[in-house]
Amino acid sequence: MESGAAAGPVAGRFPFPYTPYRIQEQFMEALYGALEAGRVGIFESPTGTGKSLSLICGALAWLRDWEEKRRQEEARLLALGAGGQDALSPQQARPGSADTAGQPDWVTAFVQKKEEQDMVDRLKEEQIRRKKREDRLEKIRQNVQLKYAAKRKRCEEDEAKRLLQLSKEALSQGAGEGALDQLDHNEEELILAEYESDDEKKVVSGLEEDDDDLEEEHVTKIYYCSRTHSQLSQFVREVQKSPFGKDTRLVSLGSRQNLCVNEEVRRLGALQLINDRCMEMQKNKHEKKSNEENEGKKRRVSRTVCPFNSFEQMQFLRDEVLVEVKDIEQLVSLGRETKACPYYGSRFAIPAAQLVVLPYQMLLHEPTRNAAGIKLKDQVVIIDEAHNLIDTITCIHSAEVSGSQLCCAHSQLLQYMERYRKHLKAKNLMYIKQILYLLEQFVAMLGGNVNQNPGSQTVSQTGTVLKSINDFLFQSQIDNINLFKVQRYCEKSLISRKLFGFVERYGGPSSAVKTNKENQKVAGLQDFLLTLQQGSDKEGTPQSPPMEAEQDQLRTASPLMQIEGFLSALTNANQDGRVILNRQGTVGQSSLKFLLLNPAVHFAKVVEECRAVIIAGGTMQPVADFREQLLCCAGVDPARIVEFSCGHVIPPENILPIILCSGPSNQQLEFTYQTRDLPQMMDETGRILCNLCNVIPGGVVCFFPSYEYEKQVYGHWEKSGLLSRLAARKKIFQEPKKANQVEQVLVEYAKCIKRCSQTGGQMTGALLLSVVGGKMSEGINFSDDLGRCVIMVGMPYPNIRSPELQEKMTWLDKTMPRAGGQTPSRVLIENLCMKAVNQSIGRAIRHQKDFASILLLDHRYTRPAIFNKLPQWIRERTQVKPAFGSAFAELRKFHRGKLDAL
Repeated sequence: MESGAAAGPVAGRFPFPYTPYRIQEQFMEALYGALEAGRVGIFESPTGTGKSLSLICGALAWLRDWEEKRRQEEARLLALGAGGQDALSPQQARPGSADTAGQPDWVTAFVQKKEEQDMVDRLKEEQIRRKKREDRLEKIRQNVQLKYAAKRKRCEEDEAKRLLQLSKEALSQGAGEGALDQLDHNEEELILAEYESDDEKKVVSGLEEDDDDLEEEHVTKIYYCSRTHSQLSQFVREVQKSPFGKDTRLVSLGSRQNLCVNEEVRRLGALQLINDRCMEMQKNKHEKKSNEENEGKKRRVSRTVCPFNSFEQMQFLRDEVLVEVKDIEQLVSLGRETKACPYYGSRFAIPAAQLVVLPYQMLLHEPTRNAAGIKLKDQVVIIDEAHNLIDTITCIHSAEVSGSQLCCAHSQLLQYMERYRKHLKAKNLMYIKQILYLLEQFVAMLGGNVNQNPGSQTVSQTGTVLKSINDFLFQSQIDNINLFKVQRYCEKSLISRKLFGFVERYGGPSSAVKTNKENQKVAGLQDFLLTLQQGSDKEGTPQSPPMEAEQDQLRTASPLMQIEGFLSALTNANQDGRVILNRQGTVGQSSLKFLLLNPAVHFAKVVEECRAVIIAGGTMQPVADFREQLLCCAGVDPARIVEFSCGHVIPPENILPIILCSGPSNQQLEFTYQTRDLPQMMDETGRILCNLCNVIPGGVVCFFPSYEYEKQVYGHWEKSGLLSRLAARKKIFQEPKKANQVEQVLVEYAKCIKRCSQTGGQMTGALLLSVVGGKMSEGINFSDDLGRCVIMVGMPYPNIRSPELQEKMTWLDKTMPRAGGQTPSRVLIENLCMKAVNQSIGRAIRHQKDFASILLLDHRYTRPAIFNKLPQWIRERTQVKPAFGSAFAELRKFHRGKLDAL
């Protein structure tokens, strides 16, 4: 990064691709200040205000200045070092003084001199390393020849490997040696290797080659994370367009699902299967090495290793990544072209990178963070799209397993043990028996027997029971088993991967795994494509489960993989979580779920280690949740927390938010669980929409609190004839429940609006009936004609009868202080509701020239505690209308005025 442009006026301090809005300047100033002072910041900047660019230019300007200051400090110290003895400060050189510990002055001087010399030596080493890296990257920038040479060398190596393989095969056919105890060639891969726990040996890291390079010093950097793969790609494109695009060393990290270039592994589809297969190939590579050294002693069956896992090629990829900013797609193309693994190659680039772009899971989940080689000490973390951060952390650390999964895993593992008993070492047998016992006890806790069909065992006591972790461990009689060791064993031995291979090979109807290889490959690829679609912005809230296809594939193929997550969750501290026993109908339908109550325990390390943490989003209101539940619980000093919220770039006259208290027939609007099902409430809602659709051009998006309620209202309108009246003015679309149908509905919706605006006539556009917290309420923009009016029907309070929510409320009331006379649980319910509202209504205004009206249908929005939780830029422009007449007149005037202006 260039070190030009010294800090001065805003324009000089923050290079920007165009003249920034005033609010962008304020945002960057506040961000720079928070990073400089090492704060934890909650930053809100509405979508459409150029938040990404403000984050990029503000944060990278700070990093550039910080690096420059550090260089100057280094130069000063090195100059002192070069000055030798004269480098002692006047105080150190003062004769005859003794220090506080009573040591003679010459001893103190000597010690300080030694410390200084060590520091100077360290700086010199760092400088040499940095110079080496900069020269190497510069060489790649300048010398295209180098790329071709590397490519040619790769082709030659590939050919040599192919020939070597052919000769080995020819030799082995001649030799004709039998395998151990009639195990065929492929089956040996399914046997668990001899296992030694950490107590018996120090586990060697998976990458031993060239330790010097791997221990490269981590420069000060910014970790930027967001929710979805496409949001990250979008951010990288913004960096490329920014003034910092040419000089920033940026690396994008992703899951193997997004980065793997080995087609055979990609075809597995489900992330857990891809992960395990990759790990196994890594292991095979290292075993192969040690076996080659003992080649003469005993011939071994050759095991599959990944052709893309070449250290040399990954180093080449690393340098290519650091030379020029690339997004995930470009990284994958480069990996294919250079025959190097983008997943591991990108990790090699972390130490030298200045900006690391990564998904939430990788940063917020400590084991994943450590495995990726991410070091947070004294670094800067920016978490974008963070409105759901608390839910995300809770979700990442929660886990659920069904009774049928537990029984299926038990059956598979038992068969595996019986088949390979003679080939397994004692330690493996011991751990397998422990896992079998755990599965047996878990099924017993659901009221079933692990040896019987879970689908035909009915549960006598149905219902939901919540237990503390300790109570659950004690009552299931597994408190004498060291879960940490079992978890470690599962991780290191790759037992679930071996089991998956075993089931894939022998799976009969009991395991529900297709044995037809071709079908499986096709299904795997289809799942992979589905999960890619899901990875884009169209996915719902983080709480929504992953794609059904991927989940089903995992459930049936390797239930043990799911169960490992549950075992890991049980190692949380007793007070921070609960185990939910959900007994339904049959044992197979019942489930065990771990619920994390205190997300702060997993966020504490991030805020402790980092120099500064910025939590940013378009809609962060209400921020009290972040402050109390996340930051204060994580031990952050309130004085370290800084909040920043800016207005919108649109002029005040481009938005008309109205709280409507009653409908056209003076029916008071209050959509509580008790009143919202009344026919008169559903009729009134229909009448409001009919009136609005007469005067609002283009697209109208109407949000309902749930799919069920939307369906109920739609059915009622169909019967009463209101639907056909609505359909005369706007074509009606409904939000689909399935994620893969969202795109199609949106395309049709947009086409219809465009067609109506061009042809004129009675049809004025389209009406989209959506659901709060569904696919349309996040990550999708209804800009311009796609969303001229957003309507919110009622208040989307969460289901207060949910046992999980009740437990969370009880926990909050016990651990948090009352705020403003309200119990923490009451505040939580209101905050969850208003977060969902703010997300949904923020969909309509997406840029400076956009305009839209927002209608909140429920008189309860006027209550101060609720009203104050609306985003400031909406709140200060909101009108409260007790009667429908004046609201309708206001809306008609607003939209007519805008049409005339166009």
